[in-house]
Amino acid sequence: MSDIPKVGDQAPGFEAETYGGEKIKLSDYKGKSTVALYFYPKDNTPGCTKEACSLRDGMDELQKLGVQVLGVSTDGVKSHEGFRNKFELNFPLLSDKSKDIITAYGVESEYGSARRVTFLIDKSGVIRHVWMKVKTASHCDEVVEMVKERGL
Repeated sequence: MSDIPKVGDQAPGFEAETYGGEKIKLSDYKGKSTVALYFYPKDNTPGCTKEACSLRDGMDELQKLGVQVLGVSTDGVKSHEGFRNKFELNFPLLSDKSKDIITAYGVESEYGSARRVTFLIDKSGVIRHVWMKVKTASHCDEVVEMVKERGL
């Protein structure tokens, strides 16, 4: 298992597929947005749904702060698309079936899925905060607070 990147480390780059065949790369946001890269175990499960809905509900404030949310799990694109549509999620969910991203970030669980961990990555690609314990129902508030605290 890989080590989890730490605050001050350059965030590992990645490219992943989202719905409609679109590919998203971390480098797409370099110089443009702070990225809240959140890993979660599984679409349509209680904790993952609470976390996604918290981020969805706070999207206006996150966008005002220049934050792009990206969700990552090992679920496939079709599963993500259904999850996004069911809960009207307003940010991309990335499919990491190959586990390349969860391995690069050291967040693979003993079950082979992603552990619930969020990385706050600044516009230059440096990790500014890592949440190893996420409060699913209020995660958006945690992200907003940290972005303001760090002046990102």
